[in-house]
Amino acid sequence: MLPVVKNLVSSAIRTPQTKKLLGNSVNLLSKRFYAWSIEREPNHKFKKASEIIREKEIYEALEKTKEDAKNPEVIKSILKRAKDKALLKNIVAGSEYVQGLTIEETATLLNMDSTNKELTGLLFKTAFDIKERIYGNRIVLFAPLYISNYCVNSCTYCSFRVQNTHGTRALLEKEEIEREVATLQRQGHKRLLVLTGEHPKYPFEKFLDALKVISEVRTPPCGEIRRINVEIPMLSVSDFRRLKNTNVIGTYTLFQETYHRETFKRVHPQGPKSNYERRVLTFDRAQTAGIDDVGLGVLFGLYDYKFEVLALLQHAQHLDQTYHAGPHTLSIPRIQPAANAPDSMKAPYPVNDDDFRKLVAILRCAVPYTGMILSTRETTEMRNQLLNMGISQMSAGSRTDVGAYHRDTSRKADELLHQNTEYNSASQFTLNDPRNTDQVINDLIKSGYVPSFCTACYREGRTGEAFMNIAKKGDIHNFCHPNALLTLQEYLTDYASEDTKKVGEELIKKEEKLIPSKIRLAALKKKQKRIAAGERDLYF
Repeated sequence: MLPVVKNLVSSAIRTPQTKKLLGNSVNLLSKRFYAWSIEREPNHKFKKASEIIREKEIYEALEKTKEDAKNPEVIKSILKRAKDKALLKNIVAGSEYVQGLTIEETATLLNMDSTNKELTGLLFKTAFDIKERIYGNRIVLFAPLYISNYCVNSCTYCSFRVQNTHGTRALLEKEEIEREVATLQRQGHKRLLVLTGEHPKYPFEKFLDALKVISEVRTPPCGEIRRINVEIPMLSVSDFRRLKNTNVIGTYTLFQETYHRETFKRVHPQGPKSNYERRVLTFDRAQTAGIDDVGLGVLFGLYDYKFEVLALLQHAQHLDQTYHAGPHTLSIPRIQPAANAPDSMKAPYPVNDDDFRKLVAILRCAVPYTGMILSTRETTEMRNQLLNMGISQMSAGSRTDVGAYHRDTSRKADELLHQNTEYNSASQFTLNDPRNTDQVINDLIKSGYVPSFCTACYREGRTGEAFMNIAKKGDIHNFCHPNALLTLQEYLTDYASEDTKKVGEELIKKEEKLIPSKIRLAALKKKQKRIAAGERDLYF
């Protein structure tokens, strides 16, 4: 039995409606709350959250740079320095963030007029050039997999909140997980982001079992999941060690949601997630346990986007300075409507499209070597635009309700996204990109991008500090580009539609000509022949 943590869930959980929702677990929650993760190594010492997220410094930087932000020459100078640093021009080797932007430089760009077409155009081009130099034209694809939507938290922007008594609650058992994963494999997916709510009905031990199940699923012709990233509740150092010891996970992602302390308190009125201090320090616990690929995230719309961007940068700088590895990824979703979640229906600080495009490009300039992730919360049009502003990873064919992939394989995407069904009411939030995986891949190819299912880095030990050392030298694209071509060849052979196969093969031929090293090209050709002969999972 898990140890007991008392008083984590308020008396609101004992309402009749919530009792009906939680079923047999209500007695547990009304009397005692069984924590999802208990610390068995209590002696670790970390900085205080207030030392990492320094609100006063953020406000001072935003105020100080207001006038500079009106000067086009200052903006152009910052963007030139950002590009020079990211491309290693006249830079002494050192911190990743020496090669990015300072807090004041970032604040200046954030204060820039988002409707100034000349300056924002220069910003977008700078961000795109930085991303292309570091990662090339590959776009990594993945799918989210929700395995439980039971949750004791009360987040005011999420339909999984405990107060939502109208949605359908579900969790996946072993056979159901296998069916979901098999369905995703038949779409061509090799990378998953696995998510769950926080609830004693689905404890951490069961989640660890689920990871093993996911990693072992195989489907014809060559279906397998090669990288499992996770977005799960806060863990202790001891449980992070258990997570790492599964030997199947890639990146651990956790959204701070908002870094503004008072807003965080308001939108998380109860539940274990309401502990701001513990949440900020989650990545310190992960790094201490040896999980060195971590992903930060903010839900834009809960508080002022300028504050959130600077807080993200502070958090990233802390990780780099303390553990010599900044965040492997940054996630930048905007609030979308979610069933019975009041702040999702009317965002407290809505971010318009101009500001959103600007903040994405600024983050690419500020943290040049991180992977930037875009979800299907955004429309197809917006996702296509943001590819030109620094995005390097995106989800494809996503569903955010438990069990949806297998259940809905025969239903049209338009029905799934726009009809008012019980399945939609069970989704975490509204999706705005209805394309299936093959359509996303087809569109990427036709836009000149190389869709990638590559998982080589973490399997070759290129994680954390080791990954950053390669990325800081500007060399990671030497792995990304050929590996993307190999995984695209696999997809075209095993899963693609006829049109996607045709345009994809044309793209591969074109991209081969761009490989500068004759030795690397020859090695790529050999691996391509092996794939054509039936081998899979080849990489550099």
